[in-house]
Amino acid sequence: MAFACWSSSPGTQAQEALPTRNCTWCHGSSAQGFSTAPRIAGQKPHYIVRELLAFKDHSRDNPTSAQYMWGATARVSPELASEFAAYFAALPAEPANDGNSALVEAGKALYVQGAAEANVVSCVVCHGPNGEGFEAIPRLGGLSYGYLKSRLEQWSQGFHASAYPMPRVATSLSPEEIDALASYLSFLK
Repeated sequence: MAFACWSSSPGTQAQEALPTRNCTWCHGSSAQGFSTAPRIAGQKPHYIVRELLAFKDHSRDNPTSAQYMWGATARVSPELASEFAAYFAALPAEPANDGNSALVEAGKALYVQGAAEANVVSCVVCHGPNGEGFEAIPRLGGLSYGYLKSRLEQWSQGFHASAYPMPRVATSLSPEEIDALASYLSFLK
């Protein structure tokens, strides 16, 4: 797979030489995502590295990953993954604002308080009060509704089981709770 260079800003000379054009086909020129491809601008660098390597070793095994990311990451070294991570983390994140606004309050309550009856801890514990994430824990705030919903559904179906504790959390959530949580997070800045 040949990579071409990204010719637009932002970036230093080293970043401009980073082969990101293939990334932009799905994630967009500003890395704000298209369709099922997530918004990776402003994502945590440790998380980006971990996920790129998970695509490469096929442990991120959901159908979309297999179709699009396995081949795209086949020749990505840990060093190149780190360079991609630094580049995309430096781009400004923008919220998708595409969830159901009527579900925001229910999603916020679930995010902040968890679901005691399902033994699901508050999302804030790992992902932070504004969904900002920390190191290898991803930023969730502002990701698109469709992407978040899809990831939670895939975990509940058994995909990417190594992403503990998310598969257990997702299987404990109802479809309505998944909708509410994904809606709330899409508006979070």
